[in-house]
Amino acid sequence: MATPLELDPEFPCSLTIDLPLPTARLASAALQALRVDNELSPLVRRSFSTVASNSNTPASPEETVLRTEYKATTNRMLRVAVNGFMESISVVLGIMEELDVDVLDVEAEKK
Repeated sequence: MATPLELDPEFPCSLTIDLPLPTARLASAALQALRVDNELSPLVRRSFSTVASNSNTPASPEETVLRTEYKATTNRMLRVAVNGFMESISVVLGIMEELDVDVLDVEAEKK
């Protein structure tokens, strides 16, 4: 899900990407894996956080959604940065799918 961020005159182009994951542990692991790489361009700002899903019950507010917020000086810079993020998140999710026990458990429950 993508939603607009608060407007910043220096970085007028913005995007928020919410990626729901099966567990809070996986959301935290994805955040830690992605956080180590700094944004390459000074024309782009990025921040990561985990947030509770809207579908979580108030008694169980687990932060299972990885939220990535981007701000950029131009739409082109935003697009380039988000394309790089999509490649990185694809690698992280692929590794989780192949190696993580929690993901395997969720897949087994679906079958």
